[in-house]
Amino acid sequence: MQVKCITNYKFHSSQIVYLEYDNARLYGEVIEFVESRQVCWVRPLMLVVPAMGSDLLPLISLENLTLYDLRQGADLLLSACLFQQAFDSEVIPLLVELNNPETQLVTKTDTHQQLRDFVSRVWEAYTS
Repeated sequence: MQVKCITNYKFHSSQIVYLEYDNARLYGEVIEFVESRQVCWVRPLMLVVPAMGSDLLPLISLENLTLYDLRQGADLLLSACLFQQAFDSEVIPLLVELNNPETQLVTKTDTHQQLRDFVSRVWEAYTS
C-alpha cells in the first residue's frame, strides 16, 4: 500500500493534525512547520487503531478503538504532505477518553512499539 501525499497546506504551531495509514490514525500537535522544506515537526498525541474487523471511520463510537497515549513519546519530523488537519469534533472526544481515569490504556512499552511500527510502515510505503 503506497502513501499518498494529500495536501500542500501550510500548517501552523499548535494545530492538531493526523496521519492516516492502513486503517489507523496518528494524531499530533504541530510544533513547527518548515515551509521551505514542506516538513512538519509533530509531537504525537495518540495512535487510534480499530479492533480487528472494524473500520476506523466514522469515529462515532469509541468502543471498538484502541487508543495509544503517545504524549510522553518522541517527536517526529515528517513530510507535511502526509498530514491532514484534524477537526475539533473528532479530536476532543478522543482526548477526553485518553484522559478518562477509567480508560484502560496500553502499557508504555507497547505504546512506543506501536508508534515505531506505524511510522516504519508509513515510511516504507512513502519511500517506495
